[in-house]
Amino acid sequence: MKISASVYANSKRPLADLVRDLDLYGVDFLHIDCKDNPGVFADIARIREVSPTPIDLHLITSEPERYLHDLHQHELAYVTFQYEDLRGPEHLPRPVGYKQGIAITSETPIEVFDKVMDRCDFVLFMTTIPGESGGSFQRENFQRIRRFMRRYPGIDVHVDGGVNAEVGFILRNMGVSLIVSGSYLVRSQSIGASMLKLKAEAVDSHYYVEDFMLDLNDTPVLVEEKSTFLDALRVIEHYSHGLVIITDTLGKFKGLVTNADVRRGLLRHSSNLNQVKLPEIVNRNPLTIHPKKSVSELLTKVKHAPFPVNYLPVVDSHRKVVGLVAFFNLIKGEG
Repeated sequence: MKISASVYANSKRPLADLVRDLDLYGVDFLHIDCKDNPGVFADIARIREVSPTPIDLHLITSEPERYLHDLHQHELAYVTFQYEDLRGPEHLPRPVGYKQGIAITSETPIEVFDKVMDRCDFVLFMTTIPGESGGSFQRENFQRIRRFMRRYPGIDVHVDGGVNAEVGFILRNMGVSLIVSGSYLVRSQSIGASMLKLKAEAVDSHYYVEDFMLDLNDTPVLVEEKSTFLDALRVIEHYSHGLVIITDTLGKFKGLVTNADVRRGLLRHSSNLNQVKLPEIVNRNPLTIHPKKSVSELLTKVKHAPFPVNYLPVVDSHRKVVGLVAFFNLIKGEG
């Protein structure tokens, strides 16, 4: 199941900054609601300057023809028209270069899809009030979605409205292909943790950390006795994870150095940066995870951590480093 992040659900953050954070954690699509406002396409252009992530546009208008030029000019993955706002199904345009669907509210019969299925690749169930963020999922939509899937096998189902970790788990198991997440994701303290919950939270877990972790070949690691502060900077830059794991010569875990640790070390020695030494910036007691822990156990550890967790070194029973869990790679790894 893919996640489309509703970027307008957090108006307090600069758009470019929010998009960069969402990209860091591997969001699949960026969802944009357009209530008859051509100015939205200026935001799409700004997003495209900082992000390659596909755009998922929800267009609420009675006059689709007003937007045809912009739809063709901008690179869009999905375009969804709000069915109730159309003057009639015959006004739904033919898609050009993007996948097209209709959005329907909880009051609209699913059978309206009969009228547009020759021009649609998917349906978007609006499970709260269209275009509004922060509402609760209306539980009757579970059955509506099941009925739609039985009536229209092979048509993708998207869901927007009130999707939290619990609802996301149910929808994923129902076979929903994409969820739109607004407040739950983009207003959260840790986007990474919220993404992981939307993708992986479950009562029963059949997968273990070792199934999806970055293996040792893809994990930034340095041997403390053989490395310098400058080596740590180079490894952090090369791997682009924002951290390096520190081991001894036998590969046993000694600690972690993150961008924040580097920053604090530089500030302590701002008058003479040559005095910064690797051992003094190593976090000796970070959270780690065992490779045989389940996804549920991983999520429990993240949930009860006293701070946002964006990655976990994977350390076996002999304290040897065997890999790394980076939440954005876990999310991107799901089909």
